[in-house]
Amino acid sequence: MSDLKKMYHTLNRDSFPAELTLTIGDQVIRYAKKTWCIDGEEKGLRYGENPDQPAALYEVHEGSFSLDGVRFQQGQHKLVSALTEENLVQSGKHPGKINLTDVDNGINILQYLAAKPAAVILKHNNPCGAAWTADGLGTALSRAFFADRIAAFGGTIVVNRTLDAGCAEFIAGRYFEVVAAPDFEERALEILSAKKNLRVIRIPALARLEKMVGTPFLDIKSLTDGGLIVQVSFQNRILGPEDFLPAESTKDGTTLLARKPTPEEADDLLFAWAVEAGVTSNSIIFARNGATVSIGTGEQDRVGCVELTIQKAYTKYADKLAFERHGLSLYELKQRAVSDKALAGSLAEIQTRTEADWGGLPGSVLVSDGFFPFRDGVDLALAQGVTAIAQPGGSIRDAEVIQAVNEATPQVAMVFTGQRSFKH
Repeated sequence: MSDLKKMYHTLNRDSFPAELTLTIGDQVIRYAKKTWCIDGEEKGLRYGENPDQPAALYEVHEGSFSLDGVRFQQGQHKLVSALTEENLVQSGKHPGKINLTDVDNGINILQYLAAKPAAVILKHNNPCGAAWTADGLGTALSRAFFADRIAAFGGTIVVNRTLDAGCAEFIAGRYFEVVAAPDFEERALEILSAKKNLRVIRIPALARLEKMVGTPFLDIKSLTDGGLIVQVSFQNRILGPEDFLPAESTKDGTTLLARKPTPEEADDLLFAWAVEAGVTSNSIIFARNGATVSIGTGEQDRVGCVELTIQKAYTKYADKLAFERHGLSLYELKQRAVSDKALAGSLAEIQTRTEADWGGLPGSVLVSDGFFPFRDGVDLALAQGVTAIAQPGGSIRDAEVIQAVNEATPQVAMVFTGQRSFKH
């Protein structure tokens, strides 16, 4: 290709059929391919995960599916697969597969955070930052962004309240690919329209996501040999602080019981566990005051994930300081500090403060999508000032893990979720 940049702006025509039928036993679901009239031309997905992969989006057109007496989601909530030209308020380069799957994973997370204004920013189908607060959507959006300002560059924003002008100005001052909201104030749309490549998507059902909680969907995984794995989608059992289980285990005739979280800690654990539903496993999340502090994704070992998530927290904390002081990223500051003595001094101060503040981790809570097979990962988190932990439980070493939090000074809280939250 003579101009590599063009491939990201080029529509990859697909040859997928207009209709798709799925027969499961005696149940039949019919799907219709989704296209939109954009700029006077009928267009489907721009491309798949990469520009050389044709792709198509299908919406349930007819039929339903149930299993063991449970009715599955079949498009009744009118979310991503139901998007129409009216929903695509501003198409930008019009969406490709990864744009829509990022929005979809934002919905996956926000369905458990309907009680407060909430925002999640996603990149590569993982949240960069998320926040919820009674202080309004603007505060949630700002906290989600500054949880990981670097990763948020070019990301997808999904919110669960009407996006106002203040939020629009915040978005317009930065680079994002997509913003999805249940609705937009008129002035907000005027502001966002200045960003011509920004995809602006109105999804009214984002304002009532609590209605879809508890209704599974048919989760189909395709294998390299063309085979399929079909599973019931993950259903979060932690919908309120009361759903957490006491962290309790018996070893050698002695029962160990961890401290119960305070109401504030329980609220942060509830929030972080909701975000965890959208994070690739193995994963760890640190959160404080209704916002993520650091999100570790896709690691092969539990203790290594804790270690890397701590490292990310330190990096993001130092970056925030660099941006506040100089309007530069941490990496830009490091580059300029090589030849600028004053900036080198400031960099040293930022690094010293980051270490002294432990990357902003003290007072945070931690959630883990899988149990701790050893206490080593917990010990690492305790050394950073974590005050409460939620994890599935069920390890043969649960007693040792509980002992670790009980030995901490002050004592750290722990609860079990009673379920794992792996996402592959």
